[in-house]
Formats: sequence, structure tokens, C-alpha cells
Amino acid sequence: MASQQQSEVPPNFWGHTPEEEYYTSQGVRNTKSYFQTPNGKIFTQSFLPLNTQQIKATVYMTHGYGSDTGWLFQKICITFANWGYAVFAADLLGHGRSEGLRCYLGDMDKIAATSLSFFLHVRHSPPYTNLPAFLFGESMGGLATILMYFKSEPETWTGLIFSAPLFVIPEDMKPSKVHLYMYGLLFGLADTWATMPDNKMVGKAIRDPNKLKIIASNPRRYTGPPRVGTMRELLRVTQYVQDNFSKVTVPFLTAHGTADGVTCPSSSKLLYEKATSQDKSLKLYDGMYHSLIQGEPDESANLVLGDMREWIDERVRRYGSNNNSH
Repeated sequence: MASQQQSEVPPNFWGHTPEEEYYTSQGVRNTKSYFQTPNGKIFTQSFLPLNTQQIKATVYMTHGYGSDTGWLFQKICITFANWGYAVFAADLLGHGRSEGLRCYLGDMDKIAATSLSFFLHVRHSPPYTNLPAFLFGESMGGLATILMYFKSEPETWTGLIFSAPLFVIPEDMKPSKVHLYMYGLLFGLADTWATMPDNKMVGKAIRDPNKLKIIASNPRRYTGPPRVGTMRELLRVTQYVQDNFSKVTVPFLTAHGTADGVTCPSSSKLLYEKATSQDKSLKLYDGMYHSLIQGEPDESANLVLGDMREWIDERVRRYGSNNNSH
């Protein structure tokens, strides 16, 4: 019996403490619910400061490939809530507790539009309509986030924050054209097959071995090989986004580790160079891996978070509700 209990995976990354107790100890109030969209139900969460009188702005967060909002990603949500932000997050279609074929990203526009429908629902709800609002995307969630921005009316978002966004796929991660072509000959039948080489992304993403263990123990993490349609679509959408960086006009911060082996640091550099925003910030962290907040030693992660806090607080001061046009 004892050995059975030891091997049992705790229900949460922090262990067995009841959720409400843990969240209160972290200074936040958490709610979970499902949001119905035309493309299926998605799992959503909110993280609010315990004192809701002092909410400065809203932040809408999107996690990376194969991940979800329910494991370590929520540490980012909790941190922003502690700074006085109302944070909303959704599991992407096909991820975590949302509906959809596991980790199938065959239509990124649909996936982005699905999360966006929830974010806009909250963005335009009475308590938050007049507050500044930011989109936050990590890794492949950064790609989904920039698509959400392109799909939104002007003036919807005050600013964007990217953590190691996937806008450029490293050469050694790119699927072979031959593979994609051969599968393409099967007239889309192979689109959902999980047969692409995966190059062991998690090891390349996480620098802190203890955090790697925690991330690997997430029971909802997708561990199968990438699906054919996912790789085809990521190639298409990264190219589309690169071609449209000049359409980014809002303030943004993009952060990347120089030793990122999963998404090229050139993702952030290109966005910074090509965006037409008057107010844009690029932070490159020497020697850091892909997972800047969840996967680095605390000291490094706190450096990144400190920069994000400084950036978002300053943007709220600059573009806060009194001087914005909503």
C-alpha cells in the first residue's frame, strides 16, 4: 500500500494542499469554468487579487504547445495577480481540459479565434471594460496570441507581452518538406497522425532539473509525437506572422533566452525590428533556455518577471483608463 501511495502523482504541482487553501496562501482567488464556443468547450481560469478594489488592468494568458493553464503555467498567472492584475487564462483547443483532438493544431486560426472569443467576452464585461487590457503568450501560445491580436478590432488591447514566442522555427526543428509532401499526398488523411519527429523539446526548454521533473509530472501534458497537420500549420503560420509583423502597432514587450533551442531568439528580434509600434521593448537573456519563467532557476526566472512587472506597470501608468479611448 505504502509504495502505491508514494508513486501516486499529486493532483497539483504543489502537492496535496487543497486548491482553495493554496490559492489563498498565494494571495489570489481562483475560479475555473468551461466556456462554450462554436468550436467546442474550452477550460478557463481566472486569478484575481484578493483585494479586487485595486485591479489595475486585465491580462489574458495563453500557454505553450502540449501544456495547459492548470500546472506550472498558473504560477505566471498567480504572479501577475499578485501585482494587482486580473488574469484570465484558457486551455487551447486540444490541450489540457479543453475539447478537441489532443495537440492537433491543424487550424491555428480556429484555435486562436476560440480562445479569443472567451478573452473578448471578459474584456467587454462590465467590471473590466474601462481597464487597460494586455495579451500574454508563451512559446507557441505567443503565436496564437499574435493571431488573436490580428483578429481583434483596433483599440481592443493596450499591449502585448511575449515570453519566448514561436515566430521562427529553428532549422533542426523544422519538419522535412519531403515528409510533409508525402503525407500531403494522402489527401489530408494523415493530417491528424502523430508521426512527426519531435526532437525532445522538453529537455531543450527547461534548464532547472527540479523544474523539469515537476513539468514532466503534469498528468495533462501531451507527450506523443507532433501530428502531421500541426507541423504543417506551424510552418504556414510562422511564415504568415513574419510577413505581417509590420501590422503590430500596439506597445509590446518580447523576451527570449539566447540559448533557446525550441523557438529562435530571432523570433523576438524580427518582431522588434519590423513592428510599427512606437513603444516596443526587446529583452534578450544571456544563456537562458526556452522556458524563461517556468523552467529557469528562480534567480533567472525572477529577473524576467521583474522586467515584465516593470514594463506592464509602466504601460498602465502611461496608457491607463483615464487616457485611453475606450
